[in-house]
Amino acid sequence: MNFSASIEKLIEEFEKLPSIGHKTAVRLAFHILNSSTEECEKFAETIVNAKKNLRYCSVCNNISDTDPCEICSNAKRDKEMICVVEDVRDIAQIEKTHEYNGVYHVLNGVISPMNGIGPNDIKLKELITRVGSNDVKELILATNPNVEGEATAMYISKLVKPFNLKVTRIAHGIPIGGDLEYVDEVTLAKALENRTEL
Repeated sequence: MNFSASIEKLIEEFEKLPSIGHKTAVRLAFHILNSSTEECEKFAETIVNAKKNLRYCSVCNNISDTDPCEICSNAKRDKEMICVVEDVRDIAQIEKTHEYNGVYHVLNGVISPMNGIGPNDIKLKELITRVGSNDVKELILATNPNVEGEATAMYISKLVKPFNLKVTRIAHGIPIGGDLEYVDEVTLAKALENRTEL
């Protein structure tokens, strides 16, 4: 079905968003068209304001309204412990646990030669600068448990060896409530490798 040029353009813009296919883009476009002018203006204004007001923290690369971000500027956070993550969204997941009170470092990616991403393309220099200029005692590597995440974690652990600090890796294995029958071999192998004494 052919829509008017304005509708087609709106659909095209929604299709540029990640994980949005044509059918979902059509639904979103018509949702906008069926919304009031005030709702559409508020939505557009919210997007523009977020783009204008949000910035990367100069310390950890988190996205925030302030620089440094709320975590880095919080005096109650343990600055001797840095959790290294791939993406800003990983911080939100870790914060939900209420188990971590250190600070973060966002790499904004991982080393992936297949995709042309090398060590200079992610925020490694900034991490080394932080480790070298602060009293950091532990670096927690919380990259994803895939080939790129593992390679990045190994690269970082070798890179920070001269700083004589504790380097740990988040454990990987069977999720709580998981059933061994449905766990893949790689996950099961990691669970065995990361077993703990009771």
